Amino acid sequence: MNNETYTIRTMRREELDIAIQWAADEGWNPGLHDADSFYAADPNGFLIGLLNDEPIACISVVKYGDDFGFLGFYIVKPAYRGNGYGIVIWNAGLRYLEGRNIGLDGVVDQQENYKKSGFKLAYRNIRYQGQGGNDFLTHPDIVPLSDLHPQTVIVYDAQFFPADRASFLNIWLTQTDSHGWGILKDGKLAGYGIIRPCRAGYKIGPLFADDAELAEALFMMLTSGIPPSETVYLDTPERNKTAVSLAEKYGMTVVFETARMYTAQEPDIPLDRVFGVTTFELG
Repeated sequence: MNNETYTIRTMRREELDIAIQWAADEGWNPGLHDADSFYAADPNGFLIGLLNDEPIACISVVKYGDDFGFLGFYIVKPAYRGNGYGIVIWNAGLRYLEGRNIGLDGVVDQQENYKKSGFKLAYRNIRYQGQGGNDFLTHPDIVPLSDLHPQTVIVYDAQFFPADRASFLNIWLTQTDSHGWGILKDGKLAGYGIIRPCRAGYKIGPLFADDAELAEALFMMLTSGIPPSETVYLDTPERNKTAVSLAEKYGMTVVFETARMYTAQEPDIPLDRVFGVTTFELG
C-alpha cells in the first residue's frame, strides 16, 4: 500500500450513496431511502477512503450524544482487499469515536477481528424472512405515526437506545414510502413500528412494544399493507425469546445473523421489549 496516494476524509452527502450501493453489493439489503436519515444522524460520521481519488473503502462512525457511537458500513471494494486499506480507515473511524462506548453489528467473518479492537460480544441479532399480506385490517388502539407528535415518539424511543438520536428519528419517522404505526394503551404510546422498502422486499425496523401482544398487533398491521408476493424482514435480538416466537409463529425463517458488540459495558436497554432492531448500520 502506498500511503501517499491513499487518503481518508469525511464523506459528502452524495458519497453516502456509494457506501449504500456497496452495502447492497455485499447483500446487506439497505433501504431505498435510508441515506438522508443516516446522514442527518451525524454528517461528520461517514468516512471514505480514496486511492488516487478513486473511492475504495468506507466506514460509518456515527456519534450519538456525548458518550456513545455506532460503527457500520465497514467495506473495502473487493478488488482492493488484503492490502491494508481497510485497517487504515478502521483506525481513522475509531479515532473519531475515541472515548465513547462504541456499538456495532458484526458479520460472522469479522467478529474475531473486532474483538482485537476491544469489542466484546453482547448478543446475537437474527434476521428473519417471511412474506407480506395477512387478514389484519384494523385495531382500535393503533394509529398512524403521522397522527402523533414526533416528540411523543422520540421520547418513547429513548427507552430503547443508549443516547439521544432525535436528529436521525426526525427523518426516519417520515422516510419516503415507509409506513409507521403506533399503538396506545390507556391513551399513552406503548409501542411503535416502521416498515420501509429495501433493495429486496421490506424491512421492519424498529419494532418496540411494551409487551408481546402489542408487538404482535403492530407486526400484523405493518405486514398487512405489504403484498403477499413481497418479502418482509425482521431483525430481532435472539435474547428476546418472545420476539423469536413471534417471527416463527408467522412462518419466518432465519437468513442472516450479526453479533451486537460494544467496546465498553452493554447499555441497559430493555431487550425484552425490542422486537425489531432499527437498523444494523446505525443501531
